[in-house]
Parts: sequence; structure tokens; C-alpha cells
Amino acid sequence: MRPKGLLIATAVLAALAGAVWWSNRHRKEEPESKPELKLLSLKEDEITKIEILRREGESTRIEKDSSGTWRITAPEPMAADRSAIDSLVSSAATLNADKAVEEKPADLAQFGLKEPYARVVITLRDGKSRTVLLGDDAPVGGGGFAQVDGDPKVYLLTSWVKGGLDKLAVDLRDKRILTFDRDKIVRVELERKKEALEFSKNAQGSWVISRPQMFRADSWSVDDYIRRLQDLKLDPLLTSDQKADLEKQFKAGEAVAAVTVTDAAGAQKLELRKNKDKYYARSSAVEGFHLVQEFDAKALDKGLDDFRNKKLFDFGFDDPSRIEYRGQKRQLVLSKSGEKWTGGGKPMDAVGVQTLIDRLRELSAASFPASGFTQPVIEVTVTAKGTEKVLISKSGDKYIARREGEPALYEIAASSVDDLEKAAADVKEAPPEKKK
Repeated sequence: MRPKGLLIATAVLAALAGAVWWSNRHRKEEPESKPELKLLSLKEDEITKIEILRREGESTRIEKDSSGTWRITAPEPMAADRSAIDSLVSSAATLNADKAVEEKPADLAQFGLKEPYARVVITLRDGKSRTVLLGDDAPVGGGGFAQVDGDPKVYLLTSWVKGGLDKLAVDLRDKRILTFDRDKIVRVELERKKEALEFSKNAQGSWVISRPQMFRADSWSVDDYIRRLQDLKLDPLLTSDQKADLEKQFKAGEAVAAVTVTDAAGAQKLELRKNKDKYYARSSAVEGFHLVQEFDAKALDKGLDDFRNKKLFDFGFDDPSRIEYRGQKRQLVLSKSGEKWTGGGKPMDAVGVQTLIDRLRELSAASFPASGFTQPVIEVTVTAKGTEKVLISKSGDKYIARREGEPALYEIAASSVDDLEKAAADVKEAPPEKKK
């Protein structure tokens, strides 16, 4: 048995050695990967028009106007999606082939290039043009055949290169329901039920609630609301019957919200309605009526408290340089110099001070009462980039706070106040440094 096992092991080793030898030999004999063949190398800013002329079906044309803005002019005028247009122009300017499949083709028909299904005509600023012919898809391996004017060779384009040129107007049009410039918004107005809100930016560029009265806004919530408005998309493939039905459903629906966004170019308004269990919209920026997904619609149906800043302090992650704390059990005046905190001229333990700072950062409103503020039991002033003062009063078993100079009231959880008082009580002097 042993000699037989040895023979089997020897045979296996020999087979493995042969496989390794063949693998190494085959790897050495494999040709190095060839660089892509450059068919067109144009400057993007010199392209003024691209026409995708199809043998059958829709032909598409984009043109750059006198202001340098790209527009779709065929099959009908429509606003263009800037990123989609940029991608098409980039694909047309730098066209690379995977390989040349035929140097001197005797019959272009076998590649679908005798009567190509599409011609891509690229017009330059000087009036000259270049034409790319798109033929059949390759029978294996993906991609498609192509030919460029002035070159008899037939090339193979990879699928993604071919797809970069083969575009319909529906691929290139601006599908946004609202087309405002997010970076240039100056005001957002929201009307819902019996509530009317307005958001504007203060001198520091942060969002504030300016109606029904001046309140601090949670900038992230306002920005997210604006992003959701901008992300609403229309369906470019609707039939005339579907468009008519959307109009009917919108007009029969109950008003949910109306939003007006004003940027440097003017105001755009979106009306949102609900009919049965579906939501429909109408925009002043584009024609027609639109179906809105329930998730998006509910995200747009928000009220005042959803946008208010619940934090008591704005200093966030800025490092304070001074803290004044006056409570019933402890009073502190802390100052920072370099990396060290002092209190009453004595060095303070940095860990305890940092815990107090963390508890101040965490102070957040559970609700926004209209009244209830009484005599303060805690006063805290924090100096970071600016100075903020918060007064905390106790009304029954509730704690009501306000920021000095502002009318808004904030109800704070009792546990948060307990944590704050404990953190203040735990601030100690730093232990003496050990002598070396």
C-alpha cells in the first residue's frame, strides 16, 4: 500500500508542477494589454452642437447658446440636465476604441455601418464637424462597431463608450420639478394647513425662521428640506392619457403644502396635494402635473417645530474660552489659557471641565412651551466665538429655559438639568504637579 500511495503522491506533484509551468509560460506569452485607440481628441469648450441622427425613431440635438448654456433643441426644445450634457460632451470630445477589428472592410454591411443606425455629428466653433457612425452590437463580448469620418477602419467600442454617445432627449433633459439654484436661495416660504413659515439667512449665512416670528432654525433640517425639494423628479415617459389623469387627480386632491423657493433668478412654487392614498404636485417651473412618492411627500409636510433649533447653545464643537456657571449649589468662573483651565486663579482639572462642557452642549429642548418661565435657578454664560447666556427656571416639576435676548422658551428634561448640576459640582482643582 505504501509504494502505491507514494506513486499517487508523485503523480499529483508532477501534475501540479506541470500546471505551474504552463501557467507561468502562458502568462509570459500573453501579449501586454494594448492602450486604447484614440479616435477623437477634441477640446470640449470648442464643441457647440451635437446631433444624434438615428435611422429610425427620435433624433436628438443639443446646442450651446450665446451665453454658453447647453439646451436641447430637438426633438423639441427642453431644459437640459447639466451633468448629463457634460457627460455627453466629454464622451464626444475624447473617443477611444477598444481595438480596430477591420483595417480595410470590404463590406460595411456586416458591421451595420453601411446604413448605420445612428450618426453622431459633432460641430465645432469654427464650423467644422466630425462624424461618428454607430453600427451593430458585437456578436460576442459586448460593445459595438463604429467608424469615424476620414478613417476607413472599423473599430470596436466598449459598451460604456458607445453608451456615452448613444443618448435620447429623455436621457439629457432636466428632470427636476423645481430648478432653483440651491447655492443662491435667499428665502423659502412654506404654507400648510393653518401654518405659514418663512426661512431666510442671517448675516452669518445661517438659516433662521423669520415667520411667524424670529426663531433659531436647525440649519440641517432646512437644508435637508431644500434638498428633498430639489430631488423631486418628473416622469419623462408619460403618455398624454397619463398626463391628463395626473391633472385630474391633482385637481381633485386636498391641499397638503405649498412651498415657494426664491433664488437670485426669482421665485418657484410647488403645490402638493393628496388624493386618496397618493400625492400629486404642480410646479411653476415646469409644465404639467406630477406623481410624488409617499416618502418624499411626508418629508415635505413639516411644521414649525420640525425646523426649530432644539439646542440651548450654539457653540457646538467650538472650544469655549470662558464659562460662568451660577447655580443653587455651585458657582464657577472658568477661563482657558492655552490648553489649561483656571478658576479663581487656580488650575482646574481638565477632565471635570470637559464633562461640564459636554453637558452644556447636550442641553436640548423636549418641547417649545409658550409660557412657564419664572425666576432662574441656573444661569450659564459661555464664551467661544461669541457669547451666549442661558437662563434656566423651574416651574413645578418642569424646567423652562430661554436664551438671553430671545423670546423663545425651551422645556428641558429634568434628567438633563440633574446631569448639568452634577457636572458643575464635580469640577475640581487640578491635582498638584509632581516634582521631578
